[in-house]
Amino acid sequence: AMAGGLEPHLEALRRELHGPAVLSVLVALIAVAITFLIWRFVQGRRSSRKAVLLLGLCDAGKTLLFARLLSGRYRDTQTSITDSSAVYRVSQDKSTNVTLIDLPGHESLRLQFLERFKAAARAIVFVVDSVAFQREVKDVAEFLYQVLVDSTVLRNAPALLIACNKQDVTMAKSAKLIQQQLEKELNTLRVTRSAAPTSLDGSATGGPAQLGKKGKDFDFSQLPMKVEFVECSARGSKGEEGEADLEALEKWLVKVA
Repeated sequence: AMAGGLEPHLEALRRELHGPAVLSVLVALIAVAITFLIWRFVQGRRSSRKAVLLLGLCDAGKTLLFARLLSGRYRDTQTSITDSSAVYRVSQDKSTNVTLIDLPGHESLRLQFLERFKAAARAIVFVVDSVAFQREVKDVAEFLYQVLVDSTVLRNAPALLIACNKQDVTMAKSAKLIQQQLEKELNTLRVTRSAAPTSLDGSATGGPAQLGKKGKDFDFSQLPMKVEFVECSARGSKGEEGEADLEALEKWLVKVA
């Protein structure tokens, strides 16, 4: 009698297990599984990118900054014609490190070296000469524009730091002014470029690159990567015998490692 009384309930349960509710649960579980796999794939790709690229025009101070980060000591530098790389430990934990790569800033070399290392970039430090910025702003913006419209950089969206170097000099421009001027110049560049840009490997991107939001003036918050500005001095306020002022840059490296 008890079994007969349970039979209608068991039959209802069997129907429910084959009904739309179960299908909805299965679809939700599959969606969660796919999302998890995509997240693991993206994290795996990111963890394989361990390079922090130092970019910028000639004489921006990239090589001295590279040397100061690695050894803390001042050394005389000259214009680089090739890349330099070294492992940089971002903390006392020896397992937390990145590979710093200093790339040449000469106009005839910088894009070919960026092409070589861009896919490995976890982050990019774009070094600006804060003293010479006013007269170099168009060249700085041109190089930065070429970096930002590159298809690999857009796809990987490495963290980007604009390091406003040489702040030990009285005539150095502030990070705020440099950001404002760069946004203005980049906005002009994206409007005036009539030809379809090409990626660094020479292939067409299929039309004008859209930096930022259409119909709005460009600002760095519109980019797919996180962009930050810091003021620093690879030389340091006390000259060759003193320490560099790189605290903000070092904190950023810890964050992106």
